[in-house]
Amino acid sequence: MKIKIVIFCFIFLSPVLLQSQSWRDIESVEDVCKAYPQEMSKMLNELNLELPSMKEVKQAYENKDIIEACSKLLEYYKNGETANYLRKAKPENTTKTIAKADTTLNNVFIIQNVRGVVPWGEDGHRDWYYKGPNEDREWAWLSNRHSQLSQVFDAYIETGNPKYAAYIDLFLRDFILKSMPYPAIKGSGSIWRGLEVSFRAKVWSEIFYGMINNEYISPATHLLMLSSLLDHAHYNRNFHAQNNWLTMEISALATVATNFPEFRKSDEWLDYSIETMVRSMREQIYPDGVQTELTSHYHNVSLHNFDLFQKICERANKPLPAYYNRTLEDMYSYIAHAVRPDGNRILNNDGDRGSDRKLILAGAKSYNKPEWEYIATNGKSGVKPEDGPSYLFPWAGQLISRSSFDSNAHWSFFDIGPWGSGHQHNDKLHISVSAYGRDLLVDAGRFAYTGEVAEKFRPYAKGTQGHNAILIDNKGQGPGPLLADEPLPQNQYKITPQFDYASNSMSNFIDLEDVTHKRALFYVRDGFWVVVDNIETNEPRQIEALWHFHPSCKVEKKTEGIVTTNNIKGNLQVIPVQKTDWQVDFVKGQEKPEIQGWYSEEYNIYEPNTTAIYSTTINTNTTFVWLLVPSEFESFVYKAEITSENEDEIKLDISNSANEKWQLTIPFSNSENAQIIQ
Repeated sequence: MKIKIVIFCFIFLSPVLLQSQSWRDIESVEDVCKAYPQEMSKMLNELNLELPSMKEVKQAYENKDIIEACSKLLEYYKNGETANYLRKAKPENTTKTIAKADTTLNNVFIIQNVRGVVPWGEDGHRDWYYKGPNEDREWAWLSNRHSQLSQVFDAYIETGNPKYAAYIDLFLRDFILKSMPYPAIKGSGSIWRGLEVSFRAKVWSEIFYGMINNEYISPATHLLMLSSLLDHAHYNRNFHAQNNWLTMEISALATVATNFPEFRKSDEWLDYSIETMVRSMREQIYPDGVQTELTSHYHNVSLHNFDLFQKICERANKPLPAYYNRTLEDMYSYIAHAVRPDGNRILNNDGDRGSDRKLILAGAKSYNKPEWEYIATNGKSGVKPEDGPSYLFPWAGQLISRSSFDSNAHWSFFDIGPWGSGHQHNDKLHISVSAYGRDLLVDAGRFAYTGEVAEKFRPYAKGTQGHNAILIDNKGQGPGPLLADEPLPQNQYKITPQFDYASNSMSNFIDLEDVTHKRALFYVRDGFWVVVDNIETNEPRQIEALWHFHPSCKVEKKTEGIVTTNNIKGNLQVIPVQKTDWQVDFVKGQEKPEIQGWYSEEYNIYEPNTTAIYSTTINTNTTFVWLLVPSEFESFVYKAEITSENEDEIKLDISNSANEKWQLTIPFSNSENAQIIQ
C-alpha cells in the first residue's frame, strides 16, 4: 500500500514529494519547504523584511536558508502581538463533543439546509468541486467558504477536544494544497471565486491566530495558510465585484491587511479598501439607508460587512469619513423600523425569513438608540419612539404599516419602489401582512438559485405568480427600473395618526401592451387594510388576483367571495367589496400545469401553502376593492360599499357588527386627497 501511495503522489502532486508518502505527511517546516519551495519563497518575498521585527527572518532569507527563514517567521507570529484580539489561550484537553461539529468530522457538510458527503478523489484530496446531492453549484461554492471549519474551531475552543484541532489541521492542508496553484485570474469555479475567497480569508485569520501556539496545528499548515492568504488578498484586491459582493470582498482584503501588517502591500491594500468601500457605499446605499438590491436579506449582508469594515479601521486607527458612519447608522435604522412584531425581517426578493432582533439590539447599543431597542423588544425595554409606528422609505419605495409596537401588532409591507439592483423578483405592488404574532399573507421566498430545486421553483419564486399581485391575461410583470433616480414624490404616500396611504403603478407586463395596474393601499390604524386595484385597458382582459397565505394558515371560502383563515390565533379575512363575478379557487402545492401554492422560508426549504386565486374578465377600465380584516380570534362581520367612484378616486363606507363605521376617500395616485372620517 505504501508503494502505491508514493507513486500516486508522484503522479498527481509534485516531483518534489517523492520523499513523502502523501500531503498528510507534510507537517514540519522542513517538509513544506522541501515540497513547495517556490510557494515558500514567494511568501517570504512578499513580507516587509525591513521591519525590525523581521530581522532574523531577513537574515536567514538573504542567506538563502528558506527553512530557517520560515522557522523564524513562525517564531515571530508565535511570540508577537499582532492581532491580539484573535489570539486565544489553549483550552484544557477534554473528551467533550458537540454534535454539529462531529457531523463535519464525519465529512458531512450541511450547506443551506442540504446534507452532503464530500467524496475523496483519486488524488487523495476531497473533491472541493462537489456540488452536493442536488447537483447545486451553490452547494459547492458555499462549502468552499469554510463556515463548517469555523464551527469545528468554535467546538475546539469550547471543549478542548483534540480531535477538533486535528481535523482543522488536515482540513486546511487538504484544501490549500488542492487549491494550488493560485490561478491569479477572476474565476467562477468552486475554489477561486470572489465570495468564497473573502469568506475564507476571515475564517482563516481567526484560526491562524487562535491556534498559533497550539501543537495540534502543524507548522506546515500555518505556513501554507500564510502563503495562501497572500493569494486571497491578491484576488480580492484585483478581481473584486461590485454591490454587496464588493462589501464582502473588500472587507476581507482589509482583514488580511490589518491582521497581517507584515505583508509588504498591507498599507496599500488598506488604503485601497477604504477608498473603494466608501465609494461603494455611496453607490449602493440610498439616502434612506436601504441597500439598492432592495432585499432585506442582502441588505443585512452589506450591513454586516460595512460594519465589520468600520471595526477593522477602528483597530487600525484609520478614521472613516463622517458620511460612512452616518450611513451605517441609517442602515441599522432601516432594519429597526421595518422589523416585524415577532422580530423577523421582511421576506422579499431573494431572501430568507429570519430574526433581525439580535442585530437591531446590537445597533441600538452601538448608536445609543433606545427607541430601536423598544421596537425590537416590543416595548419591554428601551424608549418608545416619538414617531411611527408606520414608516415610509421613499428611495426604496417601501411602506411599513403597523398598529403599534407590541407583539400582537398589525404589520404590513407594501412594495412601490424600483425593481432593485440585484436578486430581484417581478413583484411590484406586492403586499405582505402579519398580525397577532402570525404571518398571514406572504411572499413565496427564494427556494434556490441553482440545482434541482431551482430548476423546478425558480421561475415561480421570481415571477409575479409567487406574490400577492395581479396577473393579466395569465401574464406577470417584466423587469422594471433597477434603481431610483429620486425618492417617491410625496403625492404617492401619506402617514397620519389615523391611517397610512401609498400608491404606485405597473405597466410592464410580459408580452402585453396598453395595460396598467395601479394599486393603492389604505391602512386604518388598528383596524384593517383596503387595497384598491385599478386596471386601465383598451380591450378585454382576463384578471387573476392572487392572495398567498402562510402554510400555517387554515383557509376557508365563505359566501360572496370572502376568503378567511380559521386559526386558533391570528386571522385574516379577504373581502372583495364590489359585486364582481369572481371565480375563487384554492391552489396548494400545485406542480402542473404550472407551479403555484408553494412557500420557501429559507434557501432549499419549501412547503405547500394555500393560494386564493380570484379570476374574472373585464372589458374596459375596472377598479377592484379588497378589504383585508385581521383579528386575533373571531372577527366581527364587516360590510363595505363603494359610494362614489371616478377616474381619480373611490369613496367607501365601511361598518362592522360592533357598530363601528368609517368613511374613506382613497385616491389612485394623489395622497393629498386621502382621508378618513369616523
